[in-house]
This record gives sequence, structure tokens and C-alpha cells, in this order.
Amino acid sequence: MLKKTLTVAMLLLPGFVMANDFPTQARVEYVLLCMKDQGGQTIKNLYACSCAADNFATRISYDQYVEAETLRDMIGTPGEKGGAFRDVPNGRKMLRGIDDMKAAAINACSIKAPAVRKAATGAEDKG
Repeated sequence: MLKKTLTVAMLLLPGFVMANDFPTQARVEYVLLCMKDQGGQTIKNLYACSCAADNFATRISYDQYVEAETLRDMIGTPGEKGGAFRDVPNGRKMLRGIDDMKAAAINACSIKAPAVRKAATGAEDKG
């Protein structure tokens, strides 16, 4: 019975690890930016933003997150160089999806969303 349980656990564990593949540095950056958006470095914000980082990491893989944030950073590049990023099929839709996942993670951890912020897509976003 124990052998069977361990076998099942080992089969399920890799999927769980892959779903939470954010490296520590990425999580720390996420938490620090979240705390800044929430008004500063307080214990309350630390716990809430850490919760949000963990929650967000269950919604998307780290590779998907890196791709989306690279697109977000580069989409505003002027001229031909930025065209490759502006022309990504469904790129802006993907960024809205990432923003929705972040908002859901924040809401799941009872953090008040920032009132208004300027997104890289050029549109105002109500958090």
C-alpha cells in the first residue's frame, strides 16, 4: 500500500512542481512591486503580496510569465523594432489575460487594488 501511495505521489509531484516553477528572485520582485503598488513595505502588504505571488504562480508558468512581461516591456518600442512586438497575434489580449490573473491573485489574498494605473498598452486600467 505504501509503495502504491509513493508511486502515485511521485507521478503527481512533477506536475505540481512545474505549475509552481517561479524562481525565488522572480517571486521577490513580484512581491516588492506589489508592495509598492499597495502603498509601501509593511508587514500587512508583505503577507498579502506573498500570498498573491504564490496564487499567481499557480495560474501561469514562469516561461509564460516571462514571455508576457517581455512583450509588455517591448510593445511600446517605437519604429520597426517595436513592430515585431506590436504585431504579435493576440498579444494585447494575452497581456489583458495576465492582468486579469494578477487581479484575481490579488483579490484572492484580500489586497485592495490600486485605483488607476497606466498599462504598457497605453490604456488606463482600473485595478
